[in-house]
Amino acid sequence: MKILVTGAHFTPAVATIEQLNKMDKVEVVYVGRKTTQEGDRTQSIESNVLPEMGVKFIPIITGRLQRSLTIFTFFSLLKIPIGFLQALFIVLRERPEVILSFGGYVAVPVVIAAWLFSIPIIIHEQTLVSGLANRISAIFADKIAVSFKETDFKGEKVVLTGLPIRRSIIKTINSTSGKNSGLPTILVVGGNQGSHIINLALEGCLRELTKKTMIYHQTGDSKYRDYERLSKLENDNYKVFRFINSNWGKVLGKCDLVISRAGINTLTELSLLGKPALVIPIPNAEQNRNARYFEELGLARVLPQTKLSSEALLENVMIMLKSLDRLKERAKETKKAIIPYAAKKLALETLLLGKRVEI
Repeated sequence: MKILVTGAHFTPAVATIEQLNKMDKVEVVYVGRKTTQEGDRTQSIESNVLPEMGVKFIPIITGRLQRSLTIFTFFSLLKIPIGFLQALFIVLRERPEVILSFGGYVAVPVVIAAWLFSIPIIIHEQTLVSGLANRISAIFADKIAVSFKETDFKGEKVVLTGLPIRRSIIKTINSTSGKNSGLPTILVVGGNQGSHIINLALEGCLRELTKKTMIYHQTGDSKYRDYERLSKLENDNYKVFRFINSNWGKVLGKCDLVISRAGINTLTELSLLGKPALVIPIPNAEQNRNARYFEELGLARVLPQTKLSSEALLENVMIMLKSLDRLKERAKETKKAIIPYAAKKLALETLLLGKRVEI
């Protein structure tokens, strides 16, 4: 069976592809973006990682409906019909038996093209607040898999699978992780592309923090060249990475505290591992709701981006370190809200939709 996976939400896609790759006579191809975002030539993480996993990666050029007017708005609108024509060609050439979409504007033309050819479609909604792309795709989908029962999607199409978690995280849960001796360990991460504003805030208080903590920092790779600048500051208590890929689970296992955005994938992984977090949400409805949800569960302390500075970051970290043991106990309790082995559930739902029932 050939399964065409598409979408911009890469972490749950990887987790599900890992499961699909374990199954006999299943071939996976991935249609995604070549660069991280419009106006930035940095290659997307999926275009680098998937070929290493033995998955055929097919880039698509398409545009999106933007909520704000920028210099890229007109060019983005022009790309929409181009993306649709590309999607038609890809679907015709690859002839998949089922489409699995992980949302984002890149997935919409692929989903519509598949619908025109009567190919079964399953979409996955990983967040608590569904985005415009998934709301459009849901019209054409045969099945809508959701991560949380509190999601916006309701109805007969909806199936609760949970949020797929990467194999490296599951291995970390099922094993005794390494621990640095002495200082408490902090992981700083701003999503797959990194966060320039978080990187700058950390840089401003780095000297003070490294006196009392060990820091692992994923800077991401962007036009700001944060990695190139911050890697020059490395020392025994400060380790810098563009991306932490295969070692992600190992690094998380070592950490006592995580500073991150409010991406649903990161927060779910932290819940499963019982790692308290200082969360700095991107100021939008999705991440603000994610932050509130996990704050109420007991996992996170929220620092709004509007209040972020080097001084505020240092102050909040120091407050959390003073009650770290209590925060860890609360974080461990949040695991109850997460559905385990969601990647396997979603993979099976995809195969069933593709009419392969002899699993």
